[in-house]
Amino acid sequence: MQKVFNEVNSLDKRCYNEFDLSEDLLMEHAASAIARTLYKRFHKNKSILIVCGMGNNGADGIALARLLYKRFDVQLYIPFELKSSMAKLQYQRIIKLGIQPIEQIAKCDVIVDCLFGSGLSRPLDETSVSLIEQLNAYDSYKIACDIPSGINHLGQVQSSAFYADETVTMGALKTALFLDEAKEYVGEISVANLGIQRELYEIDSSLYCLEKSDLKLPHRNKKNSHKGTYGHLNVVAGCKEGAGIIAAKAAFGFGAGLVSVISHENLDLPYHIMKTHALTQNCTAIAIGMGLGNYEQKEVKTILSQDIPMIIDADLFHDELILEVLEKQVVLTPHPKEFCSLLSLCNVAKISIDELQKNRFKYVQAFCQKYPKVVLLLKGANVIISQNEELYINPHGGAVLAKGGSGDVLSGLVASLLAQNYSAIDAAIHASLAHAIAASNYKKNNYSLIPADLVEEVKKL
Repeated sequence: MQKVFNEVNSLDKRCYNEFDLSEDLLMEHAASAIARTLYKRFHKNKSILIVCGMGNNGADGIALARLLYKRFDVQLYIPFELKSSMAKLQYQRIIKLGIQPIEQIAKCDVIVDCLFGSGLSRPLDETSVSLIEQLNAYDSYKIACDIPSGINHLGQVQSSAFYADETVTMGALKTALFLDEAKEYVGEISVANLGIQRELYEIDSSLYCLEKSDLKLPHRNKKNSHKGTYGHLNVVAGCKEGAGIIAAKAAFGFGAGLVSVISHENLDLPYHIMKTHALTQNCTAIAIGMGLGNYEQKEVKTILSQDIPMIIDADLFHDELILEVLEKQVVLTPHPKEFCSLLSLCNVAKISIDELQKNRFKYVQAFCQKYPKVVLLLKGANVIISQNEELYINPHGGAVLAKGGSGDVLSGLVASLLAQNYSAIDAAIHASLAHAIAASNYKKNNYSLIPADLVEEVKKL
């Protein structure tokens, strides 16, 4: 996993003060990182349009033009008066080299966006919006320097933003790159080394970005074992029993030794899934909430009172019963609407879904600060998993998962790992990674995934 930071200006200043690295030196490494990306992807003499803003992001672009000059057909466009001292210095250098900025832009093979960096904290003016939309209209390969222009320091897109195929971010990963609405714009993300190794540039952080290599599957390495060794999961099936059955199938396919569905109805269950009317005596984990609908409160209250590892999903986020389990190490897996309801029930915040989506990290951290034992998994384009002060981002999901039943599969995967004695935070992390990676491995059209397909892909991991 990689560390993530809310901002890196303080890390830059640390380089100046502790390591005697100048602003100029860091900028040379930033420009060199983008240049190396271009060298790897494109042949000599390709046309490259570099669009520069008035500050240090623009200065990175001007320095890049100097590094690429004579190897590529460089078109440097500077639409605004330069303001930062580094931008003015880099401009002097390219003039002495004989590079003349162009007056009007035209389509090139590659566009490099160096208008605004991750420190953007104001709405874009009409000129900037018009320029970004003009750049987006070209079918060129697009690279963003640090963060696509138009995405502010919180990751929000207020009017328009540059659609990048690739973002080369400077020094370290930032939370702004991982807000859900930013995912549409950032493309593939890489981190530029700024003159020292990242382990020296970065400091301690409680925020992390998960990598696919972090996944730890529940492989069975113990030869002397039996089905009970791998846990007995109980899944509570409600009036929409399909959700519970999907979760049960996913859990069984992810290693749980035994899976029982709790229901008072006649269910069409696979032969390997058992049915029960109450919690089994050897239950090692509980999954409840998915498809619960109308239910007997007393029965649900009894189940929630158990001191057994538990994942809670869906309908229970609209019921005050949820308040009775928030002092336990339970896993909660709401989608945004459900999380807004949960925040209201807990008196953390009364907000709209739009407000949540624009400030996902803020509200996840607020909830986990109030309930430090709970593991929260907030669903979305980028999944956020948090407990107490630690927060993990899973950016590996995609639109293929935007189907009914995908969340029920995730609940089953988490529950399966809980039953197999994973800690609550590890169960959430590794189930989420397995869920996302399995979906990315699906080879058919991305609109066609059904829950059974997803479970089959999980089995192949």
